Formats: sequence, C-alpha cells, structure tokens
Amino acid sequence: MNEQPLHRMFHHYSEMPYSQRVLFTATLLTLGLGYLFALIYIFDTYAGRAGDSSGMVSYEDIVVGYSGSGQGSVLESALTGPMRDMLPHEEGAVILAWAREGAKPEAFETDIRPIVEKRCLICHDGSNPHIPNLTGYDNVKKLIAADTGPSIATLVRVSHIHLFGVTFIFFVMGLIFSHAYLRPIWLKCAIIALPFAAIASDVSSWYFVRLFHPFALVVMGGGAVMAACFATMWLVSMYQLWFSKPPLVVLQRHGGDIPSIH
Repeated sequence: MNEQPLHRMFHHYSEMPYSQRVLFTATLLTLGLGYLFALIYIFDTYAGRAGDSSGMVSYEDIVVGYSGSGQGSVLESALTGPMRDMLPHEEGAVILAWAREGAKPEAFETDIRPIVEKRCLICHDGSNPHIPNLTGYDNVKKLIAADTGPSIATLVRVSHIHLFGVTFIFFVMGLIFSHAYLRPIWLKCAIIALPFAAIASDVSSWYFVRLFHPFALVVMGGGAVMAACFATMWLVSMYQLWFSKPPLVVLQRHGGDIPSIH
C-alpha cells in the first residue's frame, strides 16, 4: 500500500468530533434508504415493459421504456407493462379489446368508463400534469396512438430533475467519502468522479436510444456504475466512521496515539 504523506487539509473520521460523525452517519443512513427505494421504483417502472415475465429488467425493457414498443398503442403498452398489476386481468382484457377494435365511443360509455372510474381516476384524474388524464372519452382516445415512447418534452423534464437530484446526492456522498482513508489516491478520486460521468452518459442516452437501440446498454451501464460507486462510498465510509482503527499514517501524524475526540 502506498503510504504517501497525508495532505494537510485531509481529516480522517477519527479526527472529527462525535457530532460531525453522527451527522455523517445519519446522512448515510437516510441516503442509503432513499437509494434503495429509488432502485425499487426503477425496477417497478421498467421490469416487464417489453412483455417479458422473468421479473428482471432487461435490455428490451429499457429500449421499450425510452423508444416505445413500436407496435400497439400507448394504452396497450401501459396495460401490458407497468400498469399490468393495477387492475384485474379480466378488466384489463376488456380495455385492450376495446382499443384494438377501434376504440368506439359507444363501447367506451358502456364498458370502459366504469372500469376507468373505478380503477384509474384515483391517480389519472387530471390533477397531475405529469401523468395521462383519463377523464372522458377524448382523453383516453389520445392513448390509442402508436407507442413511440415518452415525448422529448417529458424526457427534458425528467432529465433536469435527475441531473440536479443525482448531482446533489453524489456531492454529499463524495464529500463524506473524501474523509475516508483509501489508497491509491487515484482510485478514491475515480470512485468520487465516476457517478457524475455516469449520470451524464445515462441521461444523454435516453435520447439516443430512440435513434439507436444499443444505447440502452449505456443506460444500464450508467446505472450500474452509479450503484457500485454509491455502495462503495457508503460501506467504506460507514466502516471507517465506527468500526475500523485509525490508519497508521493518521496515528503517526498525532505522535502515535489515537486522536482524541472532542
């Protein structure tokens, strides 16, 4: 291991007061829980979008998620993908049959409206501008159009949210992790920097997938890199905060004794 001298501005966790270590720990625990729920949300959103019943997020799911299924309607893609568990199979089959048979308005009033009002309007009542409005025949009819994936306007809205949010998360994680003792230095710097490159390539690829499907692999790779870096920073930081002895170079800087905690 490279025991190069510590930078004068570097402070290991063992040199910090308890209050700062508790602050870092509480932040790590909260961000860790949030990241776990984010992974669950991603899985729930994309798994099965391409009709695969394996229960895993596949390359095809990502392609369909960003470029559409290329066949069928938006409504059909939703009912066979992320919304498939939101209503009984029999009721979903009725709606799919209606859409495939021309989406006739008279059939909507007798067969479809009762299902929509019972199962869908709790969320799709028009109060949230970011999800489809299913109130009335005209609004539902719009979803019979061919599924070409989310619009550019939708991608732009989600892009800026992700770029701002993920940047903030990894800035906080990187700031905490910067106090960890890890050698070689280049590896520590790479773990801090890689998530920012990954989110940029990930978000950019959302647009490129529509033109060239293999960019879905970049989306998946970017997500994997971010998850790996997050897990590494979280585990190393938490371990060195409370469970490991101070590094030898930190002890030597303080005359060989364990630094006192004020």
